[in-house]
Amino acid sequence: MNAVLDFVAAIGRGVLDLVRMAGTLALFAVDGLSHLFRPPFYGRVFLASLLEIGFFSLPVVALTAIFSGGVIALQSYTGFAQYHVQSAIAGIVVLSVTRELGPVLAGLMVAGRVGAAMAAQIGTMRVTDQIDALTTLSTNPMKYLVTPRLLAGIVALPFLVVVADILGVLGGFTVSVVKLGFSPEAYVTATLAAVKPIDVTVGLVKAAMFGFLIALLGCYHGYRSKGGAEGVGAATTSAVVAASILLLAFDYLLTDLFFAQ
Repeated sequence: MNAVLDFVAAIGRGVLDLVRMAGTLALFAVDGLSHLFRPPFYGRVFLASLLEIGFFSLPVVALTAIFSGGVIALQSYTGFAQYHVQSAIAGIVVLSVTRELGPVLAGLMVAGRVGAAMAAQIGTMRVTDQIDALTTLSTNPMKYLVTPRLLAGIVALPFLVVVADILGVLGGFTVSVVKLGFSPEAYVTATLAAVKPIDVTVGLVKAAMFGFLIALLGCYHGYRSKGGAEGVGAATTSAVVAASILLLAFDYLLTDLFFAQ
């Protein structure tokens, strides 16, 4: 009987810890976003974060999108050839990339690269008392460190996803024309006929949400890190893992929301 009670108690503690963390994260997000509407705004920090998230993430996002588009074309051909509907490949590629793979893969790549960097940078400032120094200099750490990064994540991810969409479709086009023998004109016509504005819009809405989540979790875990270099390392790992899991969870929720569109 004691073993059963201990097991139930352990589950209860886990649920309470999860709820407590969710509440703390929500309050952190509200605090960070609220400073968007109160001066001053640190434009240089925002631009530096925008450059870090957007421009420097372009190579990894571009390569991921190109090869993913090519893989979708090959795998679709393998399945569709059995039913002689190869003409549907162009539509499958463009819809898969714009609605799903573009934002998800770009988000995961940025989470691994930028989320970790944010957590490490802010975590290092925390354990070396630089954040406390900002407070003594009458600078709000949330306004200076968190708010510009949240805004940069929201702005940068949609631009990255636009690039990922274009290159993903280009990857599928290249494989279909060069390897599978499709007519370039027919493939482009089928692509334009399949894609709709709502498909691109869904992907961009997901991208903005993913950018916010990545920046939020990177800042949150870095801001709350403790314990020296070991604590910074743990915060970095937690930021990447949490961002990846929440990204996939919100991807499902947004997909379900736009399912009928």
